[in-house]
Formats: sequence, structure tokens, C-alpha cells
Amino acid sequence: MEIAKKETREEITDYTVYKRLSQIKGNKKAADTFAKLAKTEYRHYNFWKKYCDGKEIKPNMFRVYFVLFLRHVLGLSFAVKYLENTESSTIKKYESLWGSVPKGDRRLFRRIITDEEEHEKAFASSVQGVYVKYMSFIVLGLADALVEIAGIHAGSLGIYSSTELTGLAGIVAGAAASISMASAAYAQAKQGFKGSARTAAAYTGASYFVSAVILATPYFLTHIQILAIVSSLIAGVFIIAFVTWYNSIITSSNFKKDFIELVLIMVAATVALFVFGIVIRHVFGITV
Repeated sequence: MEIAKKETREEITDYTVYKRLSQIKGNKKAADTFAKLAKTEYRHYNFWKKYCDGKEIKPNMFRVYFVLFLRHVLGLSFAVKYLENTESSTIKKYESLWGSVPKGDRRLFRRIITDEEEHEKAFASSVQGVYVKYMSFIVLGLADALVEIAGIHAGSLGIYSSTELTGLAGIVAGAAASISMASAAYAQAKQGFKGSARTAAAYTGASYFVSAVILATPYFLTHIQILAIVSSLIAGVFIIAFVTWYNSIITSSNFKKDFIELVLIMVAATVALFVFGIVIRHVFGITV
């Protein structure tokens, strides 16, 4: 019964998600696919509900709104990829529950597993778009800015010992680097990218510069060096969390592993360049 309650909630939640997504405008193919998936999930909901003594189970509205948020902010293609990964984990979970299902219901349960496998295939072909590809250029700009700008801040702080000059150095360097990154993205997008090379370049450059501004902001808010650099690094960690989470959804990569690696690289670069900046200040006798 405990398993049934949990699965009933999962299925009614998926039904609600697909029902909401079936109401999207401008993509009839995707809307029809979600409508069919909603009907299937409602059938799965009724299968599990009969083990719950007739109790009404409500959907997890937080997950429903989270998926809708992904759809509006990161695009339908990304939301579909997120749901596809969820379906994959559901299949594995259901296969592990095979022994817990009463023998009389195993034929229906096997059909549910088959339905979930068909859902994966439906997701793979339901939505095609370049929005996710444009998002990849945004992620590229964010990821590159993290190590470079954090390192520039640390090196500048070691040289100048002034938080304002450090922040300005990061913004100036960020502006120059964002133009360079945009140019590189433009050249890359011209090589067979199914979308606008100019848009890809704009996304890359803008995301790089925005990251530079975010990382630089703490240096203008305090004169305490250690507080400024720690605050900037914390902001960088949040950006890394988004970048690695996004990449893990799109490519099914290991979020934890990639997150730890990027954080360690950023921190290592920050420490190394801070020490290098101190050495430069002492060698050249800089007193600013």
C-alpha cells in the first residue's frame, strides 16, 4: 500500500504535467503527443489507486510548476529532455517493483512498463527546435567566464589590494573577452549550425559579460578583500551549479562529478592567480 500511494502520486503528477503541456500553442505535434501521454498516465494512476483503499491522491504541484517553469524559461525542448530523463528512471523503478505487484495484476503492470518505454520514444521525436542549441551558447559563455574572470579578479586583487580596481579590472576584461567569445561563437555557428550565427554570437557574448558583472559586483559592495573574493566565488558556484545541471539534463552526464570538477578548477585558478598577483606587486613595488 505504501508503494501504491507513492506511485499513485507520481502518476497523477505526471498526468497533470502532460495535461498542462498539451495546452501549449504553436506546436500541434507536441501538444498532441502530450495529450496522448496524459491519457496513458491517467490509466496508470487508476491502476495504482485501487491499492489505496479509494483514497484520493493529489498531484505534487511543486513538480508540476517546476516543469512549466522550465518550459517557459529554458524552452519546450529542454523541458522535454528533463521529462525524458524522468521516464528513464521510472522504467528502472517499475522493473525493480515487479516482485511486489500481485500476480493477478502483472499483465497490466507489464503494459505500464511498456507504456513508459514508449513515452521515451515519443519524447525523442516530439519536439525539435534550436532553442536548446542557443542555450548551449549561453552556457558556453557562462562556463568560460567563470574561470577567466575569477582568475582576473584574484590576480588584480593581489596586485592592487583595492576591491574597486579589482572589480573594474574584471568588468573591462569581461567586456573585451565577451567580444572575443562572441566572434568565436559566430565563426563556430557558421559551420553547419541550424540557426542564426548572429543570435548565437549575441547569446554567447551577453552571457559572458553578464557573468563578469555578477562576479565583479561584490568587489564594489565591500572594501574587505576576503569578503569580496569569497562572495564572488559563491556567486560563481551558483553559476556553475546552473551550468552543470543544464548540461546534465541535455547530455545525461554526471552532475555531481562535473560540478565538483568545475568548482575545483575555479578555486584553484583563483588561489594561483592571487598568489601570482602578490608576487607581481612585491617584485615591481606596486602600492596602489
